Amino acid sequence: MPGMSKMELLPGTLDMLILKSLTRGVMHGYGIAQHIQQLSSDVLQVEEGSLYPALQRLQIQGWIASEWGHSVNNRRARYYRLTAAGRKQLEKKVSEFDKLLKAIASVMRPATDT
Repeated sequence: MPGMSKMELLPGTLDMLILKSLTRGVMHGYGIAQHIQQLSSDVLQVEEGSLYPALQRLQIQGWIASEWGHSVNNRRARYYRLTAAGRKQLEKKVSEFDKLLKAIASVMRPATDT
């Protein structure tokens, strides 16, 4: 978003967002980035320099798998899908994320402030 400073994500957040995006089905890298951007109302914009290393890391860990195919524009693209191990990892990450959000909310808005 023009004029908006870059936001820092917590470590592991991009991996979780990618895994969550792939629960919708098989997607190519650009599609994953667009999905995250659209659902976040343009707040989260994933750059290629962050996305593709993350996809490679997730694939090495066995949380996603990929294969080559053709996009609707007949361009060759690598398509990614969530594996069973990736689905399990996503559940773990979401649980940790929920716990972290609750802890941060407790600090930012203590019960005495309400």
